[in-house]
Amino acid sequence: MPAAGAVLWRRKDDQLQVAMVHRPKYDDWSWAKGKVDPGETWVEAAAREVLEETGFRPRLGIPLPRSVYSMQRGQLKEIRYWAAEVMSGSGDLENEIDEVAWLTPAQAQVRFSYVRDALQLQAVVDAERAGTLQTWPLVVVRHGECVSRKGWAKPDPQRPLDAAGREQAKALVPILAAYGIGRVITSPSARCFATVQPYAAAAGIQLVPKTGLTEETFAEHPDKAGRQVARLVERAEPAALCTHRPVLPTVLLELRKLTAPGCASYDALTEATDEGMAKGEALVCQIAGRGGNAQLVSVERHGPS
Repeated sequence: MPAAGAVLWRRKDDQLQVAMVHRPKYDDWSWAKGKVDPGETWVEAAAREVLEETGFRPRLGIPLPRSVYSMQRGQLKEIRYWAAEVMSGSGDLENEIDEVAWLTPAQAQVRFSYVRDALQLQAVVDAERAGTLQTWPLVVVRHGECVSRKGWAKPDPQRPLDAAGREQAKALVPILAAYGIGRVITSPSARCFATVQPYAAAAGIQLVPKTGLTEETFAEHPDKAGRQVARLVERAEPAALCTHRPVLPTVLLELRKLTAPGCASYDALTEATDEGMAKGEALVCQIAGRGGNAQLVSVERHGPS
């Protein structure tokens, strides 16, 4: 039985606080979470449940340890969690939750009703001490499925998504929304533009076309793709970048410079570089800091629907 949620956190008077919710039906205190609905992704469910239970719209950050435990009749329940900051929201509560409490880690330690919740709390505290709790996401997207080159007589940059690709573009909307993406740069080729356009429309933002991300420009000036990544790292704002298969290794290797050999993020980027990303796939990099001080903290891959 899959479920997802998040540990909302903030700093108040230079002190870390986390949000716990109280359910009067069970008289328990825990993290905001809930069941994954049919057709939902884990991150979509986590963002939705946090909003429904706390009244706050979250921006998901680093992934936290999962909880897996047995329920009645021997069923296993898996809950996936993320750290998250509040993007917006009124804090109005629904009937299922009657209180949201912002607590210091020490206060939360004695408040929660389930020992298993200590795993997520400790991960948040450890990340705070390491300076890797506050991050911003950079999402690398490969364009969706498209009309084949053999079946297209017009210029290649005009080659559109096919029906499967259009569905993949729609599926990206809640994923990018869960990470609070506010800037999207893309190759102006039709298949890339159309992959991220549904999210841009839903979020009310303008796509930013960059010719340095096209296959044609990359073939002549491969350094331009890396410079686009460097600019995004300097801006340090939640962003997505959509490009083509030949360009992706340069993009991913530029991001790999923000981590070190032997760590999970380095290995994940190496794997994505060597094996390639699937059409319609999104690779989420959580980055702490900016520019020369940026550190890549985590990497998650969200496959196409």
